Amino acid sequence: MGEAQKFFQSSLIILASLCYSYLIPSKLPKGKIRFFSLLPIFSLFTILPLSLSRPIPITIISWFITWLANSKLLLFAFNLGPLSAQNSLINFILIAALPIKIKEKDPLHYTHHSDHTRILPPDNWLRSFFFTLFVIIYDLTKSWVMFGCALFLFIDLCFAFCAFIVGPLGLDLEEPSDEPYASSSLQDFWGRRWNRMVSDTLRHTVYKPVRSTFVDLVGLKWAQVMGTMATFFVSGLVHEVMIFYVTRVWPTWEVTCYFLLHGVCVVLEMAVKRELGWKLNFHWAVSGPLTVGFVLITGYWLFFPTLWRSHVDSESIEDVKVFAKNLKDIIIPSIN
Repeated sequence: MGEAQKFFQSSLIILASLCYSYLIPSKLPKGKIRFFSLLPIFSLFTILPLSLSRPIPITIISWFITWLANSKLLLFAFNLGPLSAQNSLINFILIAALPIKIKEKDPLHYTHHSDHTRILPPDNWLRSFFFTLFVIIYDLTKSWVMFGCALFLFIDLCFAFCAFIVGPLGLDLEEPSDEPYASSSLQDFWGRRWNRMVSDTLRHTVYKPVRSTFVDLVGLKWAQVMGTMATFFVSGLVHEVMIFYVTRVWPTWEVTCYFLLHGVCVVLEMAVKRELGWKLNFHWAVSGPLTVGFVLITGYWLFFPTLWRSHVDSESIEDVKVFAKNLKDIIIPSIN
């Protein structure tokens, strides 16, 4: 069976699983009973990436389903999160299966509100152009910087495709990222600008439960520290699992160390701001490159080597090239 057929088969399994999750567990009392009714789905979504063999399909399934869909269903088991408010099967499936945060459009007027002033417009054609450019440059130079840039734009384009899917249904999405190159700090980068759907999921499934559990024992300040470190630790573990799906090589824990390092840096940054009252409001042209530079340099040290040793970077680029060729073969005959 080809990879496309395997991916289609996995999609049918996901669809059937989410239909079950909406029709059966939703009718059960929240808490332990609903959680146990969802255990087969959690298990199925966890092993599903192992049925695939190519980096890009594995990454999509492990990110969209194994991580995010499982997290949303976990919240749903306790009547929390976005799925608990859905009264429509199609909305339930879309919100569970796609890495999106959906909000209803105002029928009279709709304006996207962002927490930050944008420097560049969120133009998908521009993103596609630069993604293609970075892939070509990487293919010629094997530059890790180009691969990192292409990876960022790949994530953004995945969200753009999700927006295209839900567009005809009258739904709109939160922006997936908010110009991380303009981050004012690591806290701003990880908490508000980079991959906001993942940040929001981790906030509700890890940070808030840990903070509320320990706040009475150690006080708010240390509970926030424990919540932050637990969030980065869990993120590291999940990335280790995702990389295992792609490489089928047991973790070396470098990726977990990468996220723990950033967790420590964020905690120190928070402490400096809180205790010393430092407010260094650099222009985004200074703070952005410093922040992103630190993310990339530490990534070169701890995150990317795991991928390079298994040649995931080059195999991913090959997947992109094959997809582009197949898309061209479909589009050009249809035009002629």
